[in-house]
Amino acid sequence: MPLKKIAVLVSGRGSNLQTIIDNIEKGNINGKIEIVISSKKNSYALERAANHNIEGMYIGKKNYPDIDKRNNKIIEILQERKIDLIILAGYMSILSEKLVKLYRNRIINIHPSLIPSFCGKGFYGFKVHEAVLEYGVKLTGATVHFVDEGTDTGPVILQKAVNVDSDDTVDTLSKKVLKIEHELLPLGVKMFCEDKLQVKGRKVRISID
Repeated sequence: MPLKKIAVLVSGRGSNLQTIIDNIEKGNINGKIEIVISSKKNSYALERAANHNIEGMYIGKKNYPDIDKRNNKIIEILQERKIDLIILAGYMSILSEKLVKLYRNRIINIHPSLIPSFCGKGFYGFKVHEAVLEYGVKLTGATVHFVDEGTDTGPVILQKAVNVDSDDTVDTLSKKVLKIEHELLPLGVKMFCEDKLQVKGRKVRISID
């Protein structure tokens, strides 16, 4: 099976990017990261990419102020490199409807809650964990899902829960959830690269050998 060509879109530290890089280097994922695109010029994720000889590129509000031109530039880069899979690893910018349609069921995102809880507009980063603690739920977790035109509304691929303890803070809870993210995202990518994911409506069927 040929290697899947992967693009990773990032905005911050890139810890989820690192887990993908590590799993590819260990031979766990049948793919190759062709490009890392950051919406922030000084994102540490770009440094992570450079450390592993992966091409990195900044495409953000400063060099592409117009959002349509920004998305069109990203599409141009993805098509030039014949990308099979796009991974959103903490990407904090908006993808155009055009891009989503072009790569239907080929864009994977990781979200720090159990979708459909604590997701959608305004729920990102620490804001998710703040909302979880304020509501008082006993379980939260992480979700790997395909991206559609909505916000955190695409078909769910994988989920895993963690307990919310009475003494948890935003910091301790975020660390628990991040640990789960680092397990789930590489697994979801691995399944995609082995052609084990089939999408029918809202449901994702995982093939088992």
